Amino acid sequence: MSESRSESYKAAGVDVTAGYEAVKLMKPAVESTFTKGVIGSLGGFGGLFRPEFAGMADPILVSGTDGVGTKLKIAFLMDKHDTVGIDCVAMCVNDIACCGAQPMFFLDYIAVGKNHPAKIAAMVTGIAEGCRQAGCALIGGETAEMPGFYPENEYDMAGFTVGIVDKTKMIDGTRLAAGDVLLGVASSGVHSNGYSLVRKTLGITEKAVHRYIDEFGKTLGEELLTPTKIYVKAINAAIAAADVKAMSHITGGGFYENVPRMLGDGMCAEIEKAAMPVPAIFDLIAKTGKIPERDMYNTFNMGAGLVMAVAKDDADKAIAAIEGAGEKAYVIGQCVAGDKGVVLK
Repeated sequence: MSESRSESYKAAGVDVTAGYEAVKLMKPAVESTFTKGVIGSLGGFGGLFRPEFAGMADPILVSGTDGVGTKLKIAFLMDKHDTVGIDCVAMCVNDIACCGAQPMFFLDYIAVGKNHPAKIAAMVTGIAEGCRQAGCALIGGETAEMPGFYPENEYDMAGFTVGIVDKTKMIDGTRLAAGDVLLGVASSGVHSNGYSLVRKTLGITEKAVHRYIDEFGKTLGEELLTPTKIYVKAINAAIAAADVKAMSHITGGGFYENVPRMLGDGMCAEIEKAAMPVPAIFDLIAKTGKIPERDMYNTFNMGAGLVMAVAKDDADKAIAAIEGAGEKAYVIGQCVAGDKGVVLK
């Protein structure tokens, strides 16, 4: 790389040497995620991974992709870039974990107006932390410097993951039965969706994000940048302890859009809103914006970032396993016979 440089390209706004510096700074964080399946290191044209199929009757690859969305606007205003990578990983791995898949590896894509190596390294440090929480390897990525397309101090971030599950153990909701219990696994707050509504409602500005709010014990910006929970370890623990029949990651569309995705035909989910604590940030959003309750539950997780269905006799075992993995869980409802959908009471 020492001979790779272009003053003409730099004059046009793209500094290739800054890219090399960013890779150098991020390398320790990336390599800290490497699992035994990783082959090689950074620098190749593709990330190499050897999957483990031992003990699987019919291995199925499961993939998921997502970004952080306009939550990044809060990171820009706070000039804090080491947590949004966790969100990027979470939005991908939580999705594929809902069918029982174990994430194997992750790749990211970061597009910037200007490559500031230390800022890029902070972003990737967050991505690496998310991968460690999910138990998967960060095996590659791409940083694109795009002057004139993005403002100098702004960027976009997205990624994808690939996981694996034995088809015989795949979780798809087809075994749901009336009387099965619905568990809500606690969120850390807004997570990574609905931020266009959050920003409009709360009037997000540089001054606003630095306002200290007693109820949160932190600034508004710090509250809004709280990373999305990664549920992989809690899901694995619940599956090992109980018969998990279905799961739903509560992201954009809230309960009304996501819960029906976990239900089989002829099943309806009844959820008791009062059964789970609602984080204070949602009260602030609803009151400030005079947002109807239904819209809140059709946009945000309202305190339950994951909904899991288990047999009634397994509920206590599943909750104990989830809490043993460091998360909080509550019985929030049940499955009943009816049209596929969700009823919030």
